[in-house]
Amino acid sequence: MSHPTHLRSQFPNGFRFGAATSSYQIEGHQFGGAGRTHWDDFAAGPGNVVRAEHGGQACDHYNRYEEDLDLVKDAGFDAYRFSVSWARVLPEGRGTPNPEGLDFYDRLTDAMLERGLDPWVTLYHWELPSALADLGGWRNRDIAMWLADFAEVIMGRIGDRMHAIAPINEPWCVAWLSHYLGLHAPGLRDIRATARAMHHVCLAHGTTTQALRAMGLSNLGGVFNLEWSHPADDTDDAREAAALYDDIYNNFFLGGVFKGAYPERIVQGLGAHLPGGWENDFDTITTPLDWCGLNYYTCSRIAPAPETPWPHLRAEEGPLPKTQMGWEIYPDGLKQFLLRTAQEFTGDLPLFITENGMANADVVTNGTVDDQARISFVQAYLNAVQDAIAEGVPVNGYFLWSLMDNFEWAVGYEKRFGAVHVDFETQKRTPKASWHWLKSGLSE
Repeated sequence: MSHPTHLRSQFPNGFRFGAATSSYQIEGHQFGGAGRTHWDDFAAGPGNVVRAEHGGQACDHYNRYEEDLDLVKDAGFDAYRFSVSWARVLPEGRGTPNPEGLDFYDRLTDAMLERGLDPWVTLYHWELPSALADLGGWRNRDIAMWLADFAEVIMGRIGDRMHAIAPINEPWCVAWLSHYLGLHAPGLRDIRATARAMHHVCLAHGTTTQALRAMGLSNLGGVFNLEWSHPADDTDDAREAAALYDDIYNNFFLGGVFKGAYPERIVQGLGAHLPGGWENDFDTITTPLDWCGLNYYTCSRIAPAPETPWPHLRAEEGPLPKTQMGWEIYPDGLKQFLLRTAQEFTGDLPLFITENGMANADVVTNGTVDDQARISFVQAYLNAVQDAIAEGVPVNGYFLWSLMDNFEWAVGYEKRFGAVHVDFETQKRTPKASWHWLKSGLSE
């Protein structure tokens, strides 16, 4: 096993290291009175998820959370980023809470604090209650108030013990991946639905942030997933296609939240489909935040595709080494995003890497998992974070995705992102070489 230079000594005092998970991916949604979600529905549709897998059992974290939190603590992490399931707390999305769901998150929170872990909660990590999907889900403007009401219910129970709170994980995935590309629930390929979802996810972020502020809660942030956009070749058309992709993926949501404006290219392309009066919502969308989280994994090579519908572009395969997901390993993109986000959007606001990691085809051999590729990946991306800090970017922490192998959405249980291996037949946890490497580097 390779041992790093001591990780903590490479970073400023107070820099926080954490592990991240999400509710539907690990808890097991068939337990504890949880209501149905649009991910349950999507997974039950033909061809949507590899091998028709779903989150019914997942990692059985609902029953094994203490063992899992021991793995967070024993690795030396300072913080644990988790999410709460809307349908576990409110099975119909609104109305009467599920006492078992509230009790579970109460126990989970106390278990984090008992282990000295800072709880970082995400309110929405994609598992929309089916009853709200029936009402249009993210196409319906009312979702902004539905999410705010859910926030009041769950944070009324555990908010006093949260270290940090974010309303929504990865707006691009909630809106574009799920409503335009159709690759995640609800599985639509509909430009009007996409435009509405893109705006409503921003509105819900702002509305919920205001509701949390009104409750007296603080350390509120937003979490954005970013993907570096390269032109596929050295032509003006490819450069314009890459710029448009950059606006859709990265600048739309950061621009809405931090600048109170959407990129002009997007307004030109989607303006006819945006909900009436969208221009009047920016006072809510730009509600001030206390920190900004960036989820970063990879880059894309973008080429023009005039034969396809707007945005008339396609991604081409790139030359760099790739992870099990087929994603290029491009740590310099993380440095560039940190620099650009601070310069163009967030200024002095604290930045956190709220997700970074890689899928690897990990197997247990003689009781161990030798994931040297993940060790090299994390070290390279942490080096990029250090480079950004050296150039003055206020980066205050890094969360590994993920603590353990889990239900990786449309690719099921096949793609393994964890520092801990999970045998999904027996639920046995086996810390990988990367977990031991992190433990060595994070020891006080």
